[in-house]
Amino acid sequence: MALTSWKTFNFFDISEVKPADNETASLLNSPDFSSICSGSENIFFGSSDGRIRIVSKGFKVIRTFHAHDSGSITHIKQIEGTSLLITISEDLSSEPLLKVWALDKPDKQTGGPKCLSSLNISNGRKQFPISAFATLDNLSQLAVGFANGSVTVIRGDLINDRGAKQRTVFESEEPITGVEFREGSTTTLYLATTGRILTLTITGRGQGQPAKNLEDNGCGVGCMTIDRDSGDIVVARDDAISFYGTNGRGPSYAYEGPKQIVSIFGDFVALVTQPRSDAASKTSLLRKFVSAGPDDRYQSSTFALLDTDLKYVAHTEMLVSQVRTLFAEWGDLFLLTLDGKLFRYHEKSLNQKLEILYQRDLYVLAINLAQKIGVDTAQRNIILRKYGDYLHRKGDYDTAMQQYLKAIDNTEPSQVIRKFLDSQRINNLIEYLEELHEHDKATVDHTTLLLNCYAKLKDTDKLENFIKSGTNFDLETAIAMCRQGGYHDQAVFLSKKHGEHDRVVDILIEDSKKFDEALDYIHRQEADVAYPNLMRYARVLLEHCPEETTQLFIEYYTGRYRVKKDVPSAPASATPGVAASAVQNLASFIPLPYRQAAVTPSPATQDNQPLSLSTEEALAAANAEPAMEYKVPKPRTAFSSFVDHPDQFVVFLEACLNEGDMDGANKVDLYTTLFEIYLDLASTKTGHEKKKWEAKAKTLIDGRDVAMDASNVLLLSHLSDFRDGSVLVREQQGLRFDIFRSYASVGDTASVIKALRKYGPEEPQLYPAALAYFTSSPKILEEAGSELDSVLKKIDEDGLMAPLQVIQTLSTNAVATMGMIKKYLSDTIERERKEISNNRRLIESYRGETDAKRKEMDELGTKAAVFQTRRCSACGGSLDLPTVHFLCKHSFHQRCVNQMDNEDVECPKCAPTNNNIRAFRKAQEESADRHDMFQDALQRSRDKFGTISEFFGRGVMAAPAAAE
Repeated sequence: MALTSWKTFNFFDISEVKPADNETASLLNSPDFSSICSGSENIFFGSSDGRIRIVSKGFKVIRTFHAHDSGSITHIKQIEGTSLLITISEDLSSEPLLKVWALDKPDKQTGGPKCLSSLNISNGRKQFPISAFATLDNLSQLAVGFANGSVTVIRGDLINDRGAKQRTVFESEEPITGVEFREGSTTTLYLATTGRILTLTITGRGQGQPAKNLEDNGCGVGCMTIDRDSGDIVVARDDAISFYGTNGRGPSYAYEGPKQIVSIFGDFVALVTQPRSDAASKTSLLRKFVSAGPDDRYQSSTFALLDTDLKYVAHTEMLVSQVRTLFAEWGDLFLLTLDGKLFRYHEKSLNQKLEILYQRDLYVLAINLAQKIGVDTAQRNIILRKYGDYLHRKGDYDTAMQQYLKAIDNTEPSQVIRKFLDSQRINNLIEYLEELHEHDKATVDHTTLLLNCYAKLKDTDKLENFIKSGTNFDLETAIAMCRQGGYHDQAVFLSKKHGEHDRVVDILIEDSKKFDEALDYIHRQEADVAYPNLMRYARVLLEHCPEETTQLFIEYYTGRYRVKKDVPSAPASATPGVAASAVQNLASFIPLPYRQAAVTPSPATQDNQPLSLSTEEALAAANAEPAMEYKVPKPRTAFSSFVDHPDQFVVFLEACLNEGDMDGANKVDLYTTLFEIYLDLASTKTGHEKKKWEAKAKTLIDGRDVAMDASNVLLLSHLSDFRDGSVLVREQQGLRFDIFRSYASVGDTASVIKALRKYGPEEPQLYPAALAYFTSSPKILEEAGSELDSVLKKIDEDGLMAPLQVIQTLSTNAVATMGMIKKYLSDTIERERKEISNNRRLIESYRGETDAKRKEMDELGTKAAVFQTRRCSACGGSLDLPTVHFLCKHSFHQRCVNQMDNEDVECPKCAPTNNNIRAFRKAQEESADRHDMFQDALQRSRDKFGTISEFFGRGVMAAPAAAE
């Protein structure tokens, strides 16, 4: 490729370097220095008098030392990153001398740097100048090329001066114009002559083999260099610039003109050429071996910096004087001319380069340049965006969109979208919006806009692909747009695909009105998903699918919920030939798993029908699966769902009650609510239906295990005027008096009599209440009939009321007459008279006994007792002394008394009786403090006064003894 077609730029800032002192200025203008190199932040000049001068960054000579005693220093090299300097001097009268210097180690004798080693370079005793020189960075190998065509390789430890070996590795009849090392698994030496380019393996595999010829076309001195990054060499000839690797020639670029110098600076190839008119007089290829003539400094030359990768000229200029040398240091490239002028070439920053390219609309080159340098993605996208803007201005919208798509990561989408809002550019806009979704950078507005574009183009295929592609987009917006546009099936598909179960049910019910499908979908979900949706739409589903919804409620609330699964069955045939709308056609492509059998099956489905299972087999298979483990909610949470659906509510409540493992609180709720709904249904019915529901209500509460609060049953029975319920509960709670009072409050005499006969034996207080009720009005008295006499008889027999209380009760309403109670009063008076007579007789008897005892006690205390008994009361033998007589008239032998020491003597005959009396008395004294016993006996006694008298005799009411 010819360089004439390359774009030329000015990517370098040029400035002339002004030396800091006269010494440096004279050094640059002096024709005496014969070599120059740079490295380690310094520039090294070698002169023909054997001296080395070191110039600092400020272009001031900071050090000078004498390196060689004879000859001119023709080659000099500084090992980068070290303090080592290599110099070679030649005088053609002897072999060239090579020295290695340590710049950081002073020599004690000379004060200059220390010479680590020196070596005479052998050329087979042939005196020819050195035309090329190269070394490895570790100085383990050096290569020296001579003008007679031979190459000598030096191996050894030159740093530590442990000796070195020299060997001539190549000889030819053509002068050597360049040598370069390439390191790798093997060490290869590139050789250049005036007529050939060769490679020679000097270490590793292939060592010892002859040099390999890469091309039969050589180059001049200074026209070969190596690219350290790639390991290839660059050869500059008069007609072209060529790259060579170990396997042969690489790319070549046509560039006419005699070449003087070629060098690598960063990514650029630095090239110095001469005009052909100036080169005509230069017939010798060895022009560099001699000093420049006095007229050379007035001949012009061309300097160029080329980027061979991107194929552009970074800088070119015509110099009025020929170039003496090129060297790089401090990040810049320096050019020294024969007239002593030194120029610095500083590469412009990337932004400056890009601005130059932007001004010339060379965006492709700008992109390639940024990519080569390795800028970050943000900077690269800026270039792409600018390129896109340029193409958009030119009207190349498709290509512009491609650039925007590449820069999508950090480009504000609105900047691009605004450019393509024209309806004619809607396809480009769709492409950009789709890419935004692919990169997960789309917002709600972007999704809305994309779906609107699909709708505007009526491109159902793209809408279909967009939904099914799994592209990242805002799900909420996509579903909302589908619902608004009537694409309900697509909205359901999206919701199901992303696990939005709640939204699926919402769309089926609110939009599609497919209540059966919604219920079926709920039944196919896990318990934690099904329950919220069932509760949310319970009323709607109960209205349209009452039986199925109620059954689902029962399964869930009884802990028997199972996920519904498909049972393979033969699909029903559909009527062909029905034209479908565009939306229906789109929906037909979506594989909704809930779709009914009424959808027309595809031919493949019709040809491969699965075997259908019977209903019984399907149910058996479903029941065989174990129920899911989930937390069963309280039944009362479902009660509000059955508002306005009492029949389904009854089914639900009854099914829950039939479940045996309900806890107490839930049972109370179920029983109470079911009882209430029974009564509510009974209140709305008449005749047989009313009795049926009342019977259900009574059956529900008739039992000892009914988990219901009596107050709730009473309240509900009262509100619904359900008397049987009130009575039944009062019976269960033992509230018999309340039952009697409820009948009496409504004047139901027959029920009062029935309750009295049923509950009277267990509840005696009902008889006084019945007496008051029967005599409350003439009508009730008439209805009671002979029951009044029975009540009076029972009161009299059981002593439920005192006669005075009976008289007071009967006289309250002035309904009963004396004739009605004449018999009761006469019997009562007669009985009391007999009781008074008996009491009087007992009193006289007790008084007589008391007087006799008192008289006997007085006689024992005041009169002597005469004992006439002659026999022992114990053994029956005749009494003889000693004898013991007791006041109870019993006499004993002393030996029969069994008297113990210090113990009171007691009659053995009377002792048991006396012990009983003492025990009885002690019990009386102990029971005197048991007031609870007294109260209990008084409560149970029919003769209250008699009970009081009895306990009075026991000392219950005696005053406590005073403390001594």
